[in-house]
Amino acid sequence: MQSWPITIDDVRGAQKMLAGVARVTTMEGSRYLSGLVGAPVRLKCENLQRTGSFKLRGAYVRIAGLSPVERAGGVVAASAGNHAQGVALAASLLGVHSTVFMPLPAPLPKVAATRDYGAEVRLHGANVDEALQAAQRYAETTGAVFIHPFDHWDVITGQATVGLEILEQCPEVRTILVGVGGGGLLAGIAAAVKPLRPDVKVIGVQAAGAAAYPPSLAAGRPMSLEHVATMADGIMVGRPGDIPFEVINTLADGIRTVSEDSLSRALLLSLERLKLVVEPAGASPVAALLEQPESFEGPVVAVLSGGNIDPQLMQRVLRHGLAVAGRYLSLRVRLTDRPGSLADLLGVLTRVDANVLDVAHVRIDPRLGLTEVEVDLHLETKGPEHCALVVSELRDARYVVSH
Repeated sequence: MQSWPITIDDVRGAQKMLAGVARVTTMEGSRYLSGLVGAPVRLKCENLQRTGSFKLRGAYVRIAGLSPVERAGGVVAASAGNHAQGVALAASLLGVHSTVFMPLPAPLPKVAATRDYGAEVRLHGANVDEALQAAQRYAETTGAVFIHPFDHWDVITGQATVGLEILEQCPEVRTILVGVGGGGLLAGIAAAVKPLRPDVKVIGVQAAGAAAYPPSLAAGRPMSLEHVATMADGIMVGRPGDIPFEVINTLADGIRTVSEDSLSRALLLSLERLKLVVEPAGASPVAALLEQPESFEGPVVAVLSGGNIDPQLMQRVLRHGLAVAGRYLSLRVRLTDRPGSLADLLGVLTRVDANVLDVAHVRIDPRLGLTEVEVDLHLETKGPEHCALVVSELRDARYVVSH
């Protein structure tokens, strides 16, 4: 086993340091996911951590390790959400002034929460990268210590305490699934778990639209993606951290990627079946279980890394998740533009028990004849088989239907 600058004793020391600061989050079982996988599945609920994510752990350990002179100069960070809140609370608890740069489009609830935890928030730039550049310039000109979200050994040591808790709460674990952005959490868990239990598989999960680790691992060095796009903003990172990559390349047991559809389904499942509010990044391990349930040896622990989801994003993601699950169907139906034609159409939908959520007429379209109109329908349905029945019944009634 390669030697790292951190040891298990360091992680246990961090665990003691975090006592009374970070919660020992609960481990919940899931009958549904266990049945799907064919083995026990447990959920490590870091979405219930203070500030709503695991980030407090690493931020606190990092800031606590600063010298008195460094603390006096304050700290600075850049983030659109979880890291911002973790740094803000950690700094406040340690009596250190914090400045957090957040991009202008950052969700208002996350901006407000970061301020409430005690940080001076500065809105700057169109995205996290621009906010990050501003934070680094601020550090250079003021002497404030820049707190990186994942690329520092102290941060990784703090995140590693999640791994120790997993072994304590579920000693029979065989597989741990962890969402991955820059890699700090996965690296920390691997660094804590592997020396004590080399038999446990520690696997990362990335959104397919922001999967920088697979090409980086293939190349043997961190590689940057030209473009990243995913609803899972908590793991939307275009390049692995240098330090996490070193650990993950040596200790982790692979990276899985998941689709946006699977993330939507996982978020919906978390709310409906697990009774937990989880952000898309936090739901990524659940998405991996939904995509390939038979490929993980149990017992499985899925780390729900965060629960900070903007209500507007939740609304959009849930609508998408309902559509993917066959619970929400959008159709365009062509009919004759005459009195009673809409009532006839709705009669067909009533017979197949489809609940109409929204109706809109489309009359201006060069494809339509003079006596034709199209109707956009948004329906609440009961699953894929019901969706197929709705479409079949409409076509049997001689309607022209398009999705």
